[in-house]
Amino acid sequence: MGTITNLNNKHLDAEQSTAVDTALIGLETSLSPIVVNLEPKERLKYGSINENNKLVVNKTYDYHVNQPELDSPDVDWIEFEKDYKSRAFLENIINRLQSLTRGLINAKTLHDYDNLQSSLVDHAYTSYKAGTGTPGFEEKRAEVSQFFARSGKTAAK
Repeated sequence: MGTITNLNNKHLDAEQSTAVDTALIGLETSLSPIVVNLEPKERLKYGSINENNKLVVNKTYDYHVNQPELDSPDVDWIEFEKDYKSRAFLENIINRLQSLTRGLINAKTLHDYDNLQSSLVDHAYTSYKAGTGTPGFEEKRAEVSQFFARSGKTAAK
């Protein structure tokens, strides 16, 4: 039974690739005012709130919206609301981007597999042609063969 090839034969044409690249540039440009690069120490310090703390934030927001008379005067509630809405918006964007990323990684994995299988078929053909003495194939075989692991041999110590 032969090897399954061409698991992913869906490809973007040049126009589609340009459109995707343009869209990403637009997204990067639109998000640049809010994108922050935290240092590892800062990441540890600020972390991300866990699920329980998200419930605290959500409940605080609910009280703020529904019973503002119970709000602490020490909180900047305008900024709190902006942060809350930004959190929700960014979480939605992150989830959508992660979904796209998973799909792109899966598509790339299939293209990688297809490329490797085709390369192995080509290498077998190259080895055959090198054995017949056809010019150029011995050099090609030697160049490509260097990337194959040598099994059963141990290096001299």
